Amino acid sequence: MHAHAPRLARAPQVGVIVIGYNDSAHVTTAVRSALAQGPAVREVVAVDDCSTDDSVGLLDRLAATDPRLKVVRRRVNSGGCGSPRNTGLDRVTSPYVMFLDSDDVLPPGAVDALLAAATGADAEVAGGLCVRRELPGRREVPWQAPLYATHAVLEHPAQRPRLVHDTLCVNKLYRTDFLRENGIRFPEGRFPYEDFVFTARVLAARPRMALVPDRVYVWHVRRSADRLSISLDRADIANWRARTEACRLAYEILLGAGQKELARAARAKFLDHELRIYARELGLRHERYRRAWWAHTRACLAEYDTSDWAHNPTAPGRLIGRVVLASPEPRDLPRLRDLASRPARLLPPYARSPDGTPVWSADLPEVTLEPLLTRPVHVLPLAVDAELRPRARTALLRLRLHELYGRVAQAGPEALEVEWRCRETGVEAGARTRVPLGSCPADEEGVRSAEVTVYWAAFRAGTWDLRLRVRFRGGAYREVTAHAVTGAGLLRRRAAIGAGHAVVLVQPYATHSGALALRVAHGSRGVLSVLRGRLRRLLHCH
Repeated sequence: MHAHAPRLARAPQVGVIVIGYNDSAHVTTAVRSALAQGPAVREVVAVDDCSTDDSVGLLDRLAATDPRLKVVRRRVNSGGCGSPRNTGLDRVTSPYVMFLDSDDVLPPGAVDALLAAATGADAEVAGGLCVRRELPGRREVPWQAPLYATHAVLEHPAQRPRLVHDTLCVNKLYRTDFLRENGIRFPEGRFPYEDFVFTARVLAARPRMALVPDRVYVWHVRRSADRLSISLDRADIANWRARTEACRLAYEILLGAGQKELARAARAKFLDHELRIYARELGLRHERYRRAWWAHTRACLAEYDTSDWAHNPTAPGRLIGRVVLASPEPRDLPRLRDLASRPARLLPPYARSPDGTPVWSADLPEVTLEPLLTRPVHVLPLAVDAELRPRARTALLRLRLHELYGRVAQAGPEALEVEWRCRETGVEAGARTRVPLGSCPADEEGVRSAEVTVYWAAFRAGTWDLRLRVRFRGGAYREVTAHAVTGAGLLRRRAAIGAGHAVVLVQPYATHSGALALRVAHGSRGVLSVLRGRLRRLLHCH
């Protein structure tokens, strides 16, 4: 698409608004990535939110080399991202506009791809694929990839309700007069999750939209940074309150504009996304936070009506929400954490009411699990326990597949496929191992057990996630992760013998969602790197 974009799309029509605060280490890289987009970019408006470092000096020197760069310095720091973006909107003169944060970059061809899509479809908004790049490891994860799998033109957003899940403002190009005529701006001041409100205002205005599969934005996630971004800094209850407020406003904006389907999709997104993220981390927080979170969440969910819960009532987010609503006090946090994982795991106990109906627990019978009896096996929240017992050159991995109200036996489990995948590179540690289950008798609780030998020579330095696939009769399967068994000594660091007889440090651990993972470091330098990384994660979690 980039090489064949219409000549009209390459005319200087786009203004890129770059915002930053005390980010002298990255801001010029961001601005250069915008200027490097080529002649389609008429102007880059760099808005500095009253930094106290050398950001403005660096920008001024860069502006002296390219007349397209305009530097705007706000006199008072706003405390958020919305006000500087609004400042940029007031200054931009181009027919189209897009946004860029100071610590991110636009990949080559991004503006051409979006501008060609917008002009070719006469669309007010064009959107493309954003990737989250984890630094320093550079692992990349696509953001809302199904929305941008193919080219599409939508007469209005309600044709694709899934759009409410893409709350980013930065992976899109907007017609400037569309924003101004509809009064679409960001919330002013310190307003975390301002993107949620801005995106809802855009969707509420019913724009014609063009979607492209091109990569148009690289979102840098620096978990080791001294100052975490708003979306990563979730340790204070104020963050959760701000997020729920942004979600509530987005819902009201869509509902007030008559976009009922999008409004309902926004509430479903809150259950499936926001609620699962924070429920997964509750075990990391102190008791005062948990109680405040639980009470605030119950108040939010009390506003939901019957239709908000009716569709797919045993979907993980809806089930978590129903448990929170049904209990005045925090409860079952480890079980909720595993249910909030992706893919979801529903751990025992598998209780029944006196009439035999599957329920969350004997003391919470109003939370029924009966729809699990008819759900397809490939979406069931199957639970597998994993116990890793390291030895010098190998480890023994013990796996236990739990029964789920008879559904596992009914589907006919045939095998477990086991793989370890490197989180940084995506490569697998050796070949995938297949363990037959058909010959494994279930115990009295319906649990099926299997054992796999893990060879350390197949692992390189990095973080490794255990991934499983349960194969059933007739070709059906379910992708699952394994719940880490945390008995005495099971998650202890150990020295082992890796490839070429080298000494490696092996650290099994449970992730935030309770899944089994593994850190491997080579040599003394690698050992220190693992320990430093673990310390940083502990500091940021608490």
